[in-house]
Amino acid sequence: MTTMTDTSNAARFREFKMPDVGEGLTEAEILKWYVQPGDTVTDGQVVCEVETAKAAVELPIPFDGVVHELRFPEGTTVDVGQVIIAVDVAPGSGDAAPAAEPAPVAQPEPEPEAPKGRQPVLVGYGVSESSTKRRARKGTAAAASAATTAIQSEMNGHAAVVVPESRPLAKPPVRKLAKDLGIDLATVVPTGEGGIITREDVHAAAKPVPAQAPAPVAAPEVPAPTPAVVTTVGARETRIPVKGVRKAIAQAMVGSAFTAPHVTEFVTVDVTRTMKLVAELKEDKDMAGVRVNPLLIIAKALLVAIKRNPEVNAAWDEANQEIVQKHYVNLGIAAATPRGLIVPNIKDAHEQTLPQLAASLGELVSTAREGKTSPAAMAGGTVTITNVGVFGVDTGTPILNPGESAILAVGAIKLQPWVHKGKVKPRQVTTLALSFDHRLVDGELGSKVLADVAAILEQPKRLITWA
Repeated sequence: MTTMTDTSNAARFREFKMPDVGEGLTEAEILKWYVQPGDTVTDGQVVCEVETAKAAVELPIPFDGVVHELRFPEGTTVDVGQVIIAVDVAPGSGDAAPAAEPAPVAQPEPEPEAPKGRQPVLVGYGVSESSTKRRARKGTAAAASAATTAIQSEMNGHAAVVVPESRPLAKPPVRKLAKDLGIDLATVVPTGEGGIITREDVHAAAKPVPAQAPAPVAAPEVPAPTPAVVTTVGARETRIPVKGVRKAIAQAMVGSAFTAPHVTEFVTVDVTRTMKLVAELKEDKDMAGVRVNPLLIIAKALLVAIKRNPEVNAAWDEANQEIVQKHYVNLGIAAATPRGLIVPNIKDAHEQTLPQLAASLGELVSTAREGKTSPAAMAGGTVTITNVGVFGVDTGTPILNPGESAILAVGAIKLQPWVHKGKVKPRQVTTLALSFDHRLVDGELGSKVLADVAAILEQPKRLITWA
């Protein structure tokens, strides 16, 4: 039989599991804890920062209470679905003693196990499947309570879900909360007047099934942070584990290099007029408040080149043996960060004006430098620009971002002798390199795209005449 202490402990302590902060991710590393045992937390408060294979993400907790236990120290890689923190949601209810072991009495038959499925977590859906079983209870009142609990558990995704025929009723703030917590409103039991789903209903749906074993009363010490796993062999070698963003980069680059047949073409171009345009735009009142640099004009030039040669904006569908033409451009910008290379992209960049594109580039770069780029910002790219010129490099042979058709490398802009109007003069010159997937883009198409970008940078007025 279950004691009163068991029930009070189960209701008092709530656990928060590592969510799937990106589509299909299976693990994340805890970079930093922002709370310690004994700290008070509120619904939506960020409690830790984790790093996945795609980005660093801050995790908010979906309920109020006092931190009881941190299950893992900083630097630990945790599987999605594992409990990372326990919270006392009723700290003023007095000390809860550990529950005694159940008396050795005949155990009732357990109910059939719920069908396995992906359990809703804070962001997206986790990979762990629920294995919780419920026992039958005696008495009319207990039976009614068990039935209500079973229905709630079923609607929360721990068992078979019955999808209502009509759209669930909920106010916009409640719908946003459900979206943030990864809860499907169709699976939530409404308790509001007229069948309206309330915030409490959404929080109840996000609540994990309480474990039968009570949580310990004494708040344990936080495990000591594990030292950086760097193995030094003598003084001549250092071994650094490959994980997180670096691991994802390695896998993506190997997959791309040995899947898509790469072709790289080069062109050297006089960008003196482009540099003059950049200087003029910096003084333009319409560009006030945004950063104007050569990358902005290069990005706009590439977008115009894609508009003139739309076949280059495509993807290869290996499973269906199809070429997927994209009628939108999500422009990726390769960004070097302390955690490695990431490629966030500007959604629907082809629809943006020059000031809008400048603002988007500025926000993308600042977010990447702060390590706050979300997984969604790095998904769905179609073509990419990588600016190796910032390191003083003339050019390179860039590897395609997986799933994309082309990547443009921009070299350093240098003052060089150049034949201009029949005379050798010092001009601002750079070298462009375009790598493309030869399954999608043949040599003629790739050459046209690169030539168009170069022509625009040589004569920026083509941004108007070709747009």
